Amino acid sequence: MATSKTVTLRSETAVSLVDPDQTLKASKALLAHMKKASKEKAANAEKKDLLADPDDEEGTGELPIWLTLTTKRHIADSRSLKPGKIVLPHPLNTDPEIGICLITAEPQRAYKNLVASEEFPAELRKRVTRVIDVSKLKAKFKAYEAQRKLYGEHDVFLGDTRIINRLPGILGKTFYKTTAKRPIPVEIQARVPKSDGKRVKRTKDAETVNACTPVQLAGEIERAVGAALVNLSPTVNTALRVGNANWTAEQIAENVDVVAKTLVEKFVPGKWKNVKSIYIKGPETAALPVWLTDELWLDQKDIVADDSEEAKAILSREKANIGKKRKSLEGQPEAAEPVAKKAKKTKAAKLPEGDDTKLDKEIADRKAALKKQKKAAKKALEV
Repeated sequence: MATSKTVTLRSETAVSLVDPDQTLKASKALLAHMKKASKEKAANAEKKDLLADPDDEEGTGELPIWLTLTTKRHIADSRSLKPGKIVLPHPLNTDPEIGICLITAEPQRAYKNLVASEEFPAELRKRVTRVIDVSKLKAKFKAYEAQRKLYGEHDVFLGDTRIINRLPGILGKTFYKTTAKRPIPVEIQARVPKSDGKRVKRTKDAETVNACTPVQLAGEIERAVGAALVNLSPTVNTALRVGNANWTAEQIAENVDVVAKTLVEKFVPGKWKNVKSIYIKGPETAALPVWLTDELWLDQKDIVADDSEEAKAILSREKANIGKKRKSLEGQPEAAEPVAKKAKKTKAAKLPEGDDTKLDKEIADRKAALKKQKKAAKKALEV
């Protein structure tokens, strides 16, 4: 096959979007495979699962559906302990018995009154099991045992955006070792009105508490609990939970479309130019493609023709050339790499040879004495 000399690059202004039909097709195929695999696993099992839900005929239960995004370059330069949120058309957590812990700025009494207000939904009030400000959190849950107890008492933790960056130093590895229960940021301070399309500067008043209304607080909690969480780290692979296996294919497809669009536009540097592929998968299934790029590079400068001078310079740099000057990509001479000198082997000092004549004489005398003792013993027995 002849080597390529010219490279044709697609227009940088082209917009790449996920095809909803492809998403729905992949969702149907993934759900069908997961249900079939679950039935086969249950049929081949030696013992019946007594804890299985009788209403779940397929046996998929609450198995999660994941969206995996692959980028051409790292999606972030450093690891972020503050998860991002993507509001979904179909919320992930709708369990009425879920326990929510709300961590607020001072004073906590003002936010407890918001939750206890009549304007706050009664069903959501039952789910908010604790409201605590950051100062009391630091005082009461400083010990590791207390943090573990707090971690086990609640299912979801929400943190005020004003104090969310202080929580890793207070809660430590108990909460931030994994991404399961990291506090989710929520905006619970008073909304700033806009004037001529611009936000008015917030005025500080020591007497009034900077808190939102009960209705606004309830909306923030519901959106945060049901949202898809984005935990960024310096990697090219990012996974987000977008649904459950007991949902319909249409519900999963709608969530996938929203997550893919928002994730790329809001969190990916370079947006669609930096996206390599998008897949959906289950816990034990292969990944089904939803969107694939036609370009494996990010910028024009990343492309080098095979017969170009730059390609030859890159290949020459890869070869070992120790002790000789090499020309860099820009043509500047590089300093010669020093050759490591072999260490001289030091001869081990010879030990003086030992004189074994005395030792041989002592051994011979002992043997002769033993023979005499044996003869004497035999004579004594014969008598």
